Amino acid sequence: MARKGSVLVVDDEEVMRDVLGRLLMSEGYQVELAKTGEEGLDKYQQQTYDLVLLDVSMPGIGGLSTLEELIKVDTEAVVIMITAYATFDTAIAAWQRGAFNCIKKPFDNKEILKLVAAGIRRRRKDEERRVLRQTLKRSTERRELIARSNKMLEILAFVEQVAPARTTVLITGESGTGKELIARAIHNQSARSDRPFVTVNSANLPTELLESELFGHIRGAFTGALAAKKGYFEVADGGSIFLDEMGTISMETQAKLLRVIQERVFTPLGDTTERQVDVRIITATNTDLRQAVDEGLFREDLFYRLNVISINLPPLRERKEDILPLAKHFIVKYAAENNRQISDELDPEVLSLLEAYDWPGNVRELENLIERGVIIARGDRMQRADIREEVLHPKEPGSHAAQQLTTSIDLSRGISFYDEVSKFQIELIQRALEITNGHQSRAAKLLGMNTTTLNSKIKYYRLRT
Repeated sequence: MARKGSVLVVDDEEVMRDVLGRLLMSEGYQVELAKTGEEGLDKYQQQTYDLVLLDVSMPGIGGLSTLEELIKVDTEAVVIMITAYATFDTAIAAWQRGAFNCIKKPFDNKEILKLVAAGIRRRRKDEERRVLRQTLKRSTERRELIARSNKMLEILAFVEQVAPARTTVLITGESGTGKELIARAIHNQSARSDRPFVTVNSANLPTELLESELFGHIRGAFTGALAAKKGYFEVADGGSIFLDEMGTISMETQAKLLRVIQERVFTPLGDTTERQVDVRIITATNTDLRQAVDEGLFREDLFYRLNVISINLPPLRERKEDILPLAKHFIVKYAAENNRQISDELDPEVLSLLEAYDWPGNVRELENLIERGVIIARGDRMQRADIREEVLHPKEPGSHAAQQLTTSIDLSRGISFYDEVSKFQIELIQRALEITNGHQSRAAKLLGMNTTTLNSKIKYYRLRT
């Protein structure tokens, strides 16, 4: 299709077809010609066009009847009627049947080109609205998995490709990018879709408790185990299990996971009998597992087993085309949940603010902001006053500590980048431990990391607590 759009000219006069064809092609449009309404309908049924120029007075079914049939074929068809009898009644009849506009013969070339350009702009907007409606419908089926950006559309296509396999999948990406939704989409598009999909978040769970959750336990396996309990692997048998926050799992649990992947067996805590299991394992992390392997914090053999198929979700700041459809979806969702009559049309200023913001919390942060905005909105749509302060006045990138660090380093003599990064990590960890009097959970919260990750770094750097 030509860059500017495609136009179908339907007119019984050969001279008129020739004039319009040459004019439109000289402006970069792709043009097809038809001399009757029947021929025009046949061409349109074989290929949709961005716009149709249709003569009112033609032999056969005539222009107005052709218009009606075109609208039946494509309810969003953009049709400009051409007539030598441009009476008020003719124009009204055309508009009632769905015409975009009417123009009288003989016409000025600039006038017809202006109308054609306007009609194609209308077509583009209609297509955008249709795509958005379809995306919102699919997102409901996929549990809010919405994408318009090329990056995410490529990922969704890849998900469809790998979903039928049994292979393990590792999903990486920042917190809040939608890793669980991708995992669920993989399960839903697989042959296991009618079997369980079990989600496990391993963050901040002690090793014994996590293993009990994953593999189950028998009665008396540990203090408080008053009855036997099935683990998530047994519950997910025949389906899929999604293990989130893989970077926080202890080396001991990693060894047991490796055994499940390789041998498809596990042993509940306190038991001596192996149990067979058929589960597809999908994992996710917001940390660099390759770096964790290099630092001795993650098993290399397990990493390769998990990383057979990898999917990296880009942060929202790198796919800002998704902000508008996501925002619209969340407005509809939370307006319904809170019985609010809020339009999903965004004020241009609000959209500009949303697209200019970096979204460190990604889609989860956007959803939180929209939920709040829907609840506090005083009008029939979200306004600037309904947006959080951090979006209205974002901080300059780079923390104060990082700025102090970089200004104190003499780059003119050269440095070891990784040594300096390690020094900065040690300084931040020590400061957080000082502030919390050595309380690792609170220190981890200050640093925005999991307690297990902090504990691993303390051991790695041999810090005193």
